[in-house]
Amino acid sequence: MGSGKTHWGQRLAARLELPFYDLDSLIIDREKKSVADIFTDKGEEYFRYMEKEILEEITAQQESFILSCGGGTPCFFNNIEFMKKSGKVIWLNTAVDVLRQRLQRERLSRPLIAEVTEEDLQRYIIRKLSERRMYYQQADVTVSEDTTHLDELIRILLQNEQPDRLIDEI
Repeated sequence: MGSGKTHWGQRLAARLELPFYDLDSLIIDREKKSVADIFTDKGEEYFRYMEKEILEEITAQQESFILSCGGGTPCFFNNIEFMKKSGKVIWLNTAVDVLRQRLQRERLSRPLIAEVTEEDLQRYIIRKLSERRMYYQQADVTVSEDTTHLDELIRILLQNEQPDRLIDEI
């Protein structure tokens, strides 16, 4: 959350001339509700199931693409294993201070942090990263979003091979 997945994913897709998808946007389109409303009306478990379902559908339907998924996506339903089998997984390892600054501005539009106070936001981020790190560390490529430039990211990703799919995560 707040790591730059959409920003980098769109730029990478444009440079590689591949379609770009945002998993949250696909869920919003299907449900005809915002992520916040889905969480409120149907709960996080339902939302996580939708992530899994649409992740599998888009992977089956598309030959090559860039997908930005939510920070929780790899942590549920063995999604990280599926993602790794389906393509190249990238972890945008963004500094906690950078995440805090970005998320502070967006708190109310993000259901997982809407109730978190500004004072508790950094602790929340550190706790979530700690809980999710074991999944994120399984990524094929880890880049520091706050120091990497697009050309360097592309060079890292395309070393020695053209991947079939790139799945951009956290």
